[in-house]
Amino acid sequence: MNNQDKVKNLIDLRVKAKLGGGEKRIASQHAKGKLTARERIDMLLDEGSFEELDMFVTHRCYNFGLEKEKYMGDGVVTGHGTIDGRTVYVFAQDFTVFGGSLSETMAQKICKVMDMAMKNGCPVIGINDSGGARIQEGVTSLAGYAEIFERNILASGVIPQISAIFGPCAGGAVYSPALTDFVMMTEENSYMFVTGPKVVKSVTGEDISTEDLGGADVHAGKSGVAHFKVENEEEGVLLIRKVLSYLPQNNLEDAPLVECSDPIDRLEDSLNEIVPDNPNHPYDMKKVIHTIVDDEEFVEVHRNYARNIIVGFARFNGVSTGIVANQPNFLAGVLDCDASRKAARFVRFCDAFNIPILTLVDVPGFLPGSGQEYAGIITHGAKLLFAFGEATVPKVTITLRKSYGGAHDVMSCKQLRGDFNYAWPTAEIAVMGAAGAIEVLEGRTLASFNDPQERANYLAEKVAEYNDTFANPYQAAAYGYIDDVIEPRNTRFRIIRAFQALQTKKVVNPMKKHSNIPL
Repeated sequence: MNNQDKVKNLIDLRVKAKLGGGEKRIASQHAKGKLTARERIDMLLDEGSFEELDMFVTHRCYNFGLEKEKYMGDGVVTGHGTIDGRTVYVFAQDFTVFGGSLSETMAQKICKVMDMAMKNGCPVIGINDSGGARIQEGVTSLAGYAEIFERNILASGVIPQISAIFGPCAGGAVYSPALTDFVMMTEENSYMFVTGPKVVKSVTGEDISTEDLGGADVHAGKSGVAHFKVENEEEGVLLIRKVLSYLPQNNLEDAPLVECSDPIDRLEDSLNEIVPDNPNHPYDMKKVIHTIVDDEEFVEVHRNYARNIIVGFARFNGVSTGIVANQPNFLAGVLDCDASRKAARFVRFCDAFNIPILTLVDVPGFLPGSGQEYAGIITHGAKLLFAFGEATVPKVTITLRKSYGGAHDVMSCKQLRGDFNYAWPTAEIAVMGAAGAIEVLEGRTLASFNDPQERANYLAEKVAEYNDTFANPYQAAAYGYIDDVIEPRNTRFRIIRAFQALQTKKVVNPMKKHSNIPL
């Protein structure tokens, strides 16, 4: 074979490798409304930037006749490319090859790009579409999963890790996405579960569909496993690119600074009126967020899960910032187990990757009841408390209305090393609401009244007295727990000024192997 023949052979092999499991299986993938692994990568990365690795790798299994069926690439496409000119590493499971099932060599390919991502300090994106472990390979497939898990663990907090679930993801396969920073699922075509409907039926007798057991709606809204739910793969890919634009390449860098044309001193008169006069009336915290951030752009994380708290990314004067905010429009913005976990994870992510945190507070307390206590609200609330207290990034907190009881402490108060703590004049900072406080403080006196009208008048008088004392931010400001009371319409400018003042902040936590967060 001369040199020209060798080059032609290489070209032919590349063409064959790019077909994965073949034209018939590619057509089957398209018929399900799913793209192939390479189509997904091409859509994700900047045009022409993908450099594929290990295209010619094949499996080494000789059990159950598998040696008679080999495909180049062995069920996963791996390599690196760029998104908006920034290098990322990527792997995409190929469902056309053995249903994307994980083999020993497939795991080695994935581990190789993860190792490269760590070595070069670049994000890694995994696109999952797999039937699980390759049964014919037995324990070597299970070992492959564990090798991937270990790299997910070591990469955590060092480089951003994003998982896109664009098909099935079951059994041990679910734990790699669960270890990453963000999980995305598509409607209809993706699902995640440890054990499938058939096993559930045989073990527990429960009859449940794949969608109801582990579909996108379930994990985006009920379990919180998925941070994002998208309609289709195209939307998912665009969202991955958008999220990455807010993140640094690694934990030693800052997120990209974006040129900002939105005036930093823009006044928003609507904010002066947004908090209702009646403290029991709700309002939409997202309106506040969109009003104060650059160009009204806010990328919400966990939109459908624990909606009583809002987390996500925005920019202030071009600087990427994480936002944590109570949502009075849902359960009055109360903190419960799910909201505490959701916010705590987000705060720790921001802290790991040098992203400043803005906290917007309107919280009446923790959700009472045996259900929450049995679910461990003490431990879950402590997670958020721990996350804010441990974080060393710049932290700005603004109390808009209620900030009651232990929830006041948990929401990035001054004593948890809040750098700048501001309040609107509508802020109420107290141990509890006026009516409940007076019932405790004046309980005996109230019980002594025989005339209901006299009792009501006395109660109203004491409630008014309590409100005069605590239904404002000035007592907290008198102690220095609030740095300033600000005019609502000037909020954007004060936030930007505060973060500018904190650009050179340096805080180092005590030396330790690692903390023992209340998991």
